[in-house]
Order: sequence, then C-alpha cells, then structure tokens
Amino acid sequence: MNKRVLAVIPAYNEEENIVSTIEDLRKNAPDIDYVIVNDGSKDSTAAICRERGYHLISLPVNLGLAGAFQTGMKYAYAHGYDYAIQFDADGQHSAAYIDDMVEVAEETGANVVVGSRFADCKKPFSARMAGSALVTAMIFVTTRKRIEDPTSGMRLFDSKMIPLFANELDFGPEPDTISLLMRHGYKVEEMQVEMRERTAGESYLNFTKSVSYMLRISLSILIVQWFRRRK
Repeated sequence: MNKRVLAVIPAYNEEENIVSTIEDLRKNAPDIDYVIVNDGSKDSTAAICRERGYHLISLPVNLGLAGAFQTGMKYAYAHGYDYAIQFDADGQHSAAYIDDMVEVAEETGANVVVGSRFADCKKPFSARMAGSALVTAMIFVTTRKRIEDPTSGMRLFDSKMIPLFANELDFGPEPDTISLLMRHGYKVEEMQVEMRERTAGESYLNFTKSVSYMLRISLSILIVQWFRRRK
C-alpha cells in the first residue's frame, strides 16, 4: 500500500483488550500506523501501553468518544496521513479489513468508507437493531441514500475528512455527522465486514445509554443537522 493510513484507537478502561487489539493490527495490517488515545482510563490501560511500547496519547481526563477520536484525528492531520480509520480498542473490529476499505475508497473516490455488518446481510431483530433501523430511516429521509449500518464504529476517512474531524467542534464520529456529510455531497460507501462480540472491558454505551443515543441521533439527523453550518 502506498497510502499512509493511521488507525485511531480511542480506549477507555480496555486493559483486558488493548493487547489483542494491537497484536491484531500488527499481524493483519502491518503497514498501518496506529495511535491509542487513552481516554482518562481508570484501569491499567495506559500502564500496559507504556510497558509494551505502544504508540500512546494519554488524556488526563475522560473526554468521551468524540473528544478522544478528535485527539487522534488531530494527530493524523498534523502528520499528513492520507487516511485515518476509527478502530475500536475492544477487539470487535478486525484489522484484516483495513486494506480492503482503503481499496474501496481509492476505487470509488469515497470520502468515508463504513465497515458494515449489514451491507450484504440482513439485520437481525433486536431492540438495538430496531434503533439502528430507525437511524438508517432518518438518514434516508434526509439524504435519499441508505446506510445499512449507521452505528458501525469502523469508519475510514480520507484526507478531506481528516481536517474536518480534527478541527470542527461539532464533528463527532457519529451517524448524524455522516448524514450531514452525505447531505452536503460527500461520498460515503459501505463495505461488508464481520465484527466480533466484546468479551471484556467497559463499553462507552450500556443498554440505557444506547436507547438514549439512538433517539438523540435520530433527532439530530431529522432536525438539528439543518442548523449546522455547511463545511
């Protein structure tokens, strides 16, 4: 691969997963750089990273996913990367798909490539998938385009996207921002991937927060994004 790609890995209390996540990257995407953004973890995440010599930015307080991700995108922008990929520290994402996602971006000219569980597969029925379907519907209503897995946290961003996510305060790694980008003419593609279940550690979202999140994102896509300024 000739393009420089950075995996941005926000990590909050991931002491049980961070080693396997980095080893997966080293094994399946050895040409990809990475930066772990320790988001004020209360466990041994930062200590493990330092002990193993992992590339680490450690935040003194917990900023949440958006703040941790923006920190990583600032690093990507400052160092001139061609692509940055949002990559979970919990072991759910597989680094084996990264090269293929870059290839999709190169072949289609996509600004964003979403690693999708449902690009070629039907969504299973569950409360969480019902929330995902609602977000998909809101994106379609406002853009006339479908994103089958809008809540996927595995997203590749090109060099036009990196400075936006690095510098704009309201550009979080969320479906409403993806919808906003689509509405303003940026190209978003999906690529089928398989994801693993989290086996340990603490998620940014529990069930209650997930329900609130889906409703908030749907409201943002349907109403709030029309008041966000064009980028």
